[in-house]
Amino acid sequence: MSTYLTPATDYPPVPNAQGKFGPYGGRFVPETLMPVLDEVAEAYEELRDDPGFRAEYAHLLKTYVGRPSPLTHAERLSTHLGGAQIYLKREDLLHTGAHKINNALGQALLAKRMGKRRIIAETGAGQHGVATATACALLGLECVIYMGVVDMARQEPNVFRMRLLGAEVRGVESGTKTLKDAVNEAIRDWVAHPHDTYYIIGSALGPHPYPLMCRDFQSVIGKEARTQILEQAGRLPDQVIACVGGGSNAIGIFYGFLNDTSVKLIGVEAGGDGVETGKHAARFARIENEELRIENSDDGNHSQFPQGKVGVFQGMKTVVLQNADGQIAATHSISAGLDYAGVGPEHVYLRDIGRAEYTSATDDEALNAFHTLCRFEGIIPALESSHAVAEALKRAPQLPRDHILLVNLSGRGDKDLNTVMQAAGQSLS
Repeated sequence: MSTYLTPATDYPPVPNAQGKFGPYGGRFVPETLMPVLDEVAEAYEELRDDPGFRAEYAHLLKTYVGRPSPLTHAERLSTHLGGAQIYLKREDLLHTGAHKINNALGQALLAKRMGKRRIIAETGAGQHGVATATACALLGLECVIYMGVVDMARQEPNVFRMRLLGAEVRGVESGTKTLKDAVNEAIRDWVAHPHDTYYIIGSALGPHPYPLMCRDFQSVIGKEARTQILEQAGRLPDQVIACVGGGSNAIGIFYGFLNDTSVKLIGVEAGGDGVETGKHAARFARIENEELRIENSDDGNHSQFPQGKVGVFQGMKTVVLQNADGQIAATHSISAGLDYAGVGPEHVYLRDIGRAEYTSATDDEALNAFHTLCRFEGIIPALESSHAVAEALKRAPQLPRDHILLVNLSGRGDKDLNTVMQAAGQSLS
């Protein structure tokens, strides 16, 4: 039997009956969607332990997605930094170029088993949209993708890929025209079409059972990585590092090590222009200097300076960037996939119980990490993944050479070349 959906041994494998991880998660949706979510939860609970479903999913992961993804020892980079040994979990080598396909394919299989023929999804960096369009093409399902027009402009190649795969891409003009607004539009569509439509949420967030499902489908990353690092290095890593937007790639790799208390789990959020500027997407960051907050607020009023606070957001109770009036704050990141005001509820729970810690990397640090990995290892990482690499670049020189940092390279950077060129003031012409 496949182990791809097997839960960890001791860590609570599922949220409680209300779909909560501690006080976080749950369901906060229009009444119209409650029976729809009940239907999804019941179907997933049944199929989660169904040998036929598990076998079909495992077969496609192996023969279509390209699992297991390799584990690469970044030897030249480690030598250059002169400290800890860096290993990369290579989700960038999967079909479609990122970890997103693990979750999209699993949920598309679930939707087909439920008899749903119309799939909707949101996307920021475009990788979840591409993965969903890919799964729908494979399984013969109708596909509609919502994407903020700002993200469409900076991820144009992925928009074209989605359309090549047969998906309808609907640009979202409301709000900040980024991921948050794409999610809002997808939820509106779902409310209007609850009976024939299945919503594939792209990260470990949203109303129950979505954080659980996404965590389960992405847990293959951590399970593989744990086996691989033991085979290659002969022991567990000292630290596991992953970028955190909604949090799917991070919760996926963390899951393989949750019960290994000697292994530190580190999530890296988008620091944007710097958390002290207020232009970032670091939900867990704290600015204690009141004068600095006022100085960097757009209107000189500290109440407008974004801070991560517990609130209800897009179907879940979690930590959300808000101003003092409780309004959702605008976010900024050079990486479209991390440019999001909320975070998956299980990450908040892991932070609260002290099992994971969260830091941030700025746009400049991510760009530096992007170029460094290119030059020393011949690997072009996604800008999202570059945030995790940036944290490794900070930590490795301060650690002994027998220390092991395991970095989840969640995606490849083909989609980000235009953004990187623009940041460098370059063009192809």
